[in-house]
Parts: sequence; C-alpha cells; structure tokens
Amino acid sequence: MQLVAGIDLGGTAINYTLLDERGAFLIAELCEHPARSIEGPEICLTQIVEGLKLAAERAGVPLSDIVAAGLDTPGPASAAGVFSREGGTNFKHAAWAGYDIRAGLEQRLGIPVAYLNDGNAAALWGHASLFGPSGRETSISAIVGTGLGGGVIVDGNVVKGRLGFGGELGHVYIAYCAIPEIEGMQPRCNCGRVGDLESLCSLTAIQNNLLPHFLARDPGHPLHALARAGQMNKAAKQVRGLAEQGDRLCREVFRVQAQALGLFFDAMVNTFDPDALIVGGGAIETGAAFQRWFMNEIHAGMPTQRTEQAGIPLHLMPHGDTAGARGAAIEAQKMLAARSGAASGRF
Repeated sequence: MQLVAGIDLGGTAINYTLLDERGAFLIAELCEHPARSIEGPEICLTQIVEGLKLAAERAGVPLSDIVAAGLDTPGPASAAGVFSREGGTNFKHAAWAGYDIRAGLEQRLGIPVAYLNDGNAAALWGHASLFGPSGRETSISAIVGTGLGGGVIVDGNVVKGRLGFGGELGHVYIAYCAIPEIEGMQPRCNCGRVGDLESLCSLTAIQNNLLPHFLARDPGHPLHALARAGQMNKAAKQVRGLAEQGDRLCREVFRVQAQALGLFFDAMVNTFDPDALIVGGGAIETGAAFQRWFMNEIHAGMPTQRTEQAGIPLHLMPHGDTAGARGAAIEAQKMLAARSGAASGRF
C-alpha cells in the first residue's frame, strides 16, 4: 500500500495523519508530537521525522509505505515553503530566516514533500470534506483563531498567489461601520490596518478591540476584574465560554465577529461566486446550539444577495483540530497525481 503523510507544524505541536490510495485517513484523531521550532531548523526537522515514525507505528503501517508528505506551517512563507527573512511568530530563531523548510524536510525524509501555509491547508480539507479530494468546485474558508486564517479554493485547487500570500483573508478590508453597536470603534489589526477582518474576527480582536469596547459600556461586568488586573488576554479567552452560557456582553462580542464574517463573505460571493462558504476555528468549537446561533448571525450580517446568489450554503469545518494535517495530505496526493499525469486526483 502506498500512503501519503499530512504534517501540520504548529507553534508547540506537530499533528500527523496518513492517507491511503482509497482516500481514507488511517489516523482519524489528533496524533501529536512536540514541536521545537523555537530551537531552529535542525532540531525542528529532527522532531518532525521522529514524530512521523511514531505516527506510522500508531497506524500499524511500515514507514516505507509513505511515498510522499504534505507539510503546512504558519507563515509568512512563499508558496514553495521558503520562510520570510524577517522571521515569524513561531520561527524567530535566526536560522529560520529565508529557510526552505519544504526542501529541508524533503531531504530528511527522502520522499517528495508538498507545502501549504496552515490556513490554506485547512481550507483544502474543508473543501475536500464537501466535494471530495478531486472536486472541481470553488469554496471560501475562514478559520477564526488567534488570528484569522483561511483560504480560497478555485476549481479544486488552492489559490497560492504569486508570492504565496493568496488567501490571506484576515487582511481583507470590510465595511465594519455597517455593524451595529460598534460606533466609534477603530478596530486595529496587528498588521497595522484598521478595519480588516482579523481586526474584528479573531481572539486578538476580542482582546484588543471588542472586549475593551463593550466593557466600557458595562462597568459591572465580572470580566472587569481581570481587565483591571492587566489580564485582558485571560479575560478574552473566557469570552467564548461565557457567550455559550448566554452572557449578554459576550454574546455581543461574538455577534460582531459573526456579522463581520457576513460582510466578508458577501465580498467573496461577489468576487468568486463560490459553491460553498466554510467557517472553522475556535469560535465555532462549541455546542450545537451556539453554533446555530453564530451561523445565523453570519447570515444576518450579509447584505441581501440577488436571488441567484441567495442559496450559497454556509458550512462548519469538520474535524477542525486535524484540518491542517488532512489538507496537507490531500495536497501531497494532488502533487503525486500531477506528477503521474493522473486525471482522477488519486495516485
């Protein structure tokens, strides 16, 4: 049996999956190994290889059955997997500057390696879960986490762009002034922009923009104690749980996030006319009732579409904690299919 591996390299953990020739994932849940990216390429790549051996053992397959691998990482990096010379949040070690992690891992493993950034990998999995790994449809995915990631899939393929920055959806400007109850707010993103999607729709947005705005209107709210203690980050992490319990202020925070997504998706509908819209990430890793409410608020934030566009479906990302590894594996599968000239998307 020939297998491809999916390797999702994060800041603190590496998640693995294995995909067989039939399109079945041999590891269905999280399969994690420590990530030591802060210690530089040599140690990090050694950890990736060691973890892949453990993943093969867990799946009960020989390591030699793995004929290719897909790797995804946070950026900034080129479409080919070369990190920015300015470094990144998870790759601050000096040796990462300008490092080609795809080629480095390929050399270590001795098999072909495909590369995607983490948002694009998750988007590819979301797309494949709806349309299959060889589906030729178009989808837009927004992944709400510490920042706002995601990806654009056109005709079944990831849009990477000229330099690898395709699908940087968090930095798309939205008409945020159309969202009720945030008058006077100047939502600033870590990138310096005011009013992009990530400035309203991310954990960072809750900490820096949304929670301070709404706490100022509710001086008796319990989260003030953390805010006064200089622990706004800790307070922000409690907002989702409180919102799920029905806390009025925290529901307002998530209403703004959902309606910001609605404005963003409206722009994507009129740009790509996609077959599906997909939402993933921590914002929706909740109970079913809260998920339904959040999805309804996204729809409420979308301006009225023309009749022909009104039926574009909005989906939740399935298996969100393994989405990156699954998408990376699918990209490796596509790479092998392209090399072999197979039209089916399978190898």
